[in-house]
Amino acid sequence: MERTSLALAIVAVWGVVCPVQAANVSSAPRPNIVFIMADDLGYADLGSYGQKLIRTPNLDRLATQGTRFTDVYAGAPICAPSRCVLMTGLHTGHCRIRGNGPRVGGEIESFGEGGRRLSLTDDDRTVAEALQAAGYVSGAMGKWGIGEPGTAGTPNRRGFTEWFGYLNQNHAPYYYTDFLWRNEAKQMIPENSGGRRGRYSHDLLTDEAVAFLRRHQQQPFFLYLPFTIPHRRFEVPSLDWYAQEAWPEEAKIFAAMVTRLDHDVGRVLDELDQLGLGPNTILFFTSDNGAEKKPFGKLFQSGGPFRGDKGTVYEGGLRVPMLVRWPGKVPAGKVSSTPWWFADVFPTLLAIAGAKEEKAKLDGRDVLPTLRGEAQPALAGRHFYWEDPGKVLSQAVRQGDWKAVRLARNAPLELYDLKSDPGETRNVAASHPQVTADFAHFLETARTPSPHWPDGP
Repeated sequence: MERTSLALAIVAVWGVVCPVQAANVSSAPRPNIVFIMADDLGYADLGSYGQKLIRTPNLDRLATQGTRFTDVYAGAPICAPSRCVLMTGLHTGHCRIRGNGPRVGGEIESFGEGGRRLSLTDDDRTVAEALQAAGYVSGAMGKWGIGEPGTAGTPNRRGFTEWFGYLNQNHAPYYYTDFLWRNEAKQMIPENSGGRRGRYSHDLLTDEAVAFLRRHQQQPFFLYLPFTIPHRRFEVPSLDWYAQEAWPEEAKIFAAMVTRLDHDVGRVLDELDQLGLGPNTILFFTSDNGAEKKPFGKLFQSGGPFRGDKGTVYEGGLRVPMLVRWPGKVPAGKVSSTPWWFADVFPTLLAIAGAKEEKAKLDGRDVLPTLRGEAQPALAGRHFYWEDPGKVLSQAVRQGDWKAVRLARNAPLELYDLKSDPGETRNVAASHPQVTADFAHFLETARTPSPHWPDGP
């Protein structure tokens, strides 16, 4: 899209309709869906994205077996809202959960320092509910982060037949926890009672995922694996190859966590292939947001060429790795720079399943043609919107190669040309006043107020 036509393209994103009914399902064998998401993994923490120091052979293999996307964005620069966008198909200007903790309302969190959390409600329909209604068995193992115990926001009440993991994001970094949630009840881990460190929780999550694949190999399934590593705390059973490196201890642990993640993604890939499910399974791998700023500095260059870290609306907080494999349908060994984001996952998974949601108001679009390597001219010029309530409301929007950032409601708008300046180092707002004004107007119209995050200054 030409930059001069930006003003003509400003439209409300709210209300994109995905208009057909869930009962309208193809009679052909429906593909299985596996969606794996790491926690705080940086854009460049994988070898296929430029990492030189950390070993990720299985994910690099996945990049050769499928397509590597360079311009995919998380739903938000932090945990809970990004997961909310992924599950609901609504961006952070419209979805219920826009930050990790609400300023108003919510429930006392189930684990941690006594703060409050906001949970999904019965009004929030998830992609898992839509797939479940279409006949898919659905399982989730890992970190949920968008529903406290006993609320309508728990995984079993939001479309997952089977659930095993952490409900609360404050609980999730305790890799030697003495309990996890299995469906609606706590499952104790005796090996970790009394402060012992007998079972690494990530291994339990992977074991459960493999068991799910074996249990449900004869029926279409949706397996969601929001793994907890490599989120800090930095804990791992073994440093493996990194024990002898002349790095800070926490850097060794982080690298070992990423390689352990890679190993267990390999377990899932191998299990699919051994069960003969690989050809009929589409598998996604990504991260929930950009890399956290590391206590050991920039040794691994986790954010790649991008500015900012987790928690910021610059590219480093939002852009994430995305690998997609579907043999014979998603091109192998291809690199795609077509932009898409977590809000697109809901309508895209329905398209993959051959099931469509009746009158679903979504901010995302079906990008299945993009996954197949086909052009999607209808998507050109659309807006990608993010907000982070924090102490003040920060906002960002991308359209084409333009990216606008506003760090507070009354702050001046920053404008970047991502094609020539992916690191967002040159603010060109002053030299493009009309583009800047168009984006400023869009930021005023792209969101609806939230009672849980009243507008900041």
